[in-house]
Amino acid sequence: MNSVLHTPERTAIVDTMAALGPRISERASAVDDAAVFPHENWADLTHAGLLGIVIPTSDGGLGGDFVGYALASEELARHCGSTALTFNMHVATTLLVGEVADLIGLDDEDMSYLVDRRKLLYQGVVEDGHIHSQPFSEGISVGATTGYATRAEPVDGGYLVTGRKIFASLSGAANYHNVLCQVEGDDRLRLLGVPHLGDGVEIQGEWNPLGMRGTDSRNLVMDEVFVPHEHEWLPPGVFNAEADRFPYFFMTLSFSYLGIMRAILDFTEDYLKTGGRRDHAIKQQGWTAMNIQYEQAQALLYRVLADACVDPDAAQIQRAQASLITTMEGAPAMASTAIQICGGRALLRPSPIERLYRDARCGAVMLPWSVEVCRERMGRARLFDGSEQ
Repeated sequence: MNSVLHTPERTAIVDTMAALGPRISERASAVDDAAVFPHENWADLTHAGLLGIVIPTSDGGLGGDFVGYALASEELARHCGSTALTFNMHVATTLLVGEVADLIGLDDEDMSYLVDRRKLLYQGVVEDGHIHSQPFSEGISVGATTGYATRAEPVDGGYLVTGRKIFASLSGAANYHNVLCQVEGDDRLRLLGVPHLGDGVEIQGEWNPLGMRGTDSRNLVMDEVFVPHEHEWLPPGVFNAEADRFPYFFMTLSFSYLGIMRAILDFTEDYLKTGGRRDHAIKQQGWTAMNIQYEQAQALLYRVLADACVDPDAAQIQRAQASLITTMEGAPAMASTAIQICGGRALLRPSPIERLYRDARCGAVMLPWSVEVCRERMGRARLFDGSEQ
C-alpha cells in the first residue's frame, strides 16, 4: 500500500507488523474458540519491539507516531482482530504520555513531571516487557471525561484507589491497569497505573462474548489498591486537556476495524479464486460493492489521519466521527455481503468469515465514540448554537 501517509519510517513499522501476520493468523481461530487472551501473539509483538511502537528510539522504542500506529493497527487486525484491540489498549497509554502530551504543549512544571514518568514507563515496556491496559468504562456515562466514580484517596507516597471498571480488556494479562479516577472534591482526572498484582485488585466475571473473544475484557474491581505517586502517569488534569484538544484519540479502535474490513476482502478474494464461481455475475457485483465500501472507509480515515492536529475545528471533528461510523458500520455490512457471496459453507466453523462477521458486529457499540454517540453529535452539529446543545 502506498499513500502520502506511508513515509519510509511508517512503512518500516508496518512491514515489521506484517511479518508477524502469518503466525498471528494461524492462531486466530483457536483464540476465538477458547475466548482466551492471545499470549503467543503478544510474545511475538514483544520480540519484534512493537510494544514500544510509539516510544521514541532514544528510549529504546520504534519511534512511531499516531499515524504510524494507525497503519500498523490496521495491518495487525487484518490477521487477528482481538489481538489488535488489545494492542490498542496498550499503545493508548504510551500515546497519551508521549506524543499527545507533546502536541498539546505543557508548562515547564508539568513537563518536568512527565519526563520522570516517561522514563519509568518506557523502561518498563522496553526492558521488562510490561503490558499496559487502559480500562475507562464504568457504565455511568458515555462521555470521555465524565461519569467516573472511581476514587483515589491521597495517602503517604501515593493513593488508595477504589472503584470498578467494566469491559476491562487485558484484564488477566496486563501488568498495569491504567485507570481514570478523581480525588474527592477535585474535578481533574488522574491516570493512575494500578498494579495487576496489587492488594485489593480482583478480576470478576466470565468472558464469553459474541465477538472479539480474545480481548479478555472482564470486570476490574479495586478496593483501596495502593498506587505510588510515580505511577501517576500524567499530571492531574492533563488527560482532560488531551481529550478536549486531541479528540482523534477516541477513534483509535476504528483503525482495527478497517483492518478487519481488509481481512474480509482477503478471505472473499481467495474464496472466489479457488472454486467460488468467480465467473458468476451476482458474485462479481457483490465483490465490487465490497471493494467500494472498503475504499470509501479507507479514503475517509486516511484523510482524517492526514489532517489530524491539536484543536481541530468543528468540521474536522465531524469528519473524524463520520469516518468512525463509516468503518464501524461498513465492517459488518461487508461481512454480511461476503457470507452471501460465499454461501452456506462460509457459516461453518472454523471459517474465518464467520469469526470476522462476529468481530465486525462489536465495533459499533464501543465507547466513548460509539456509533450511537457519534450519530447523535453529528445530528446536532451546526443545527444548534452552543447554548442550545
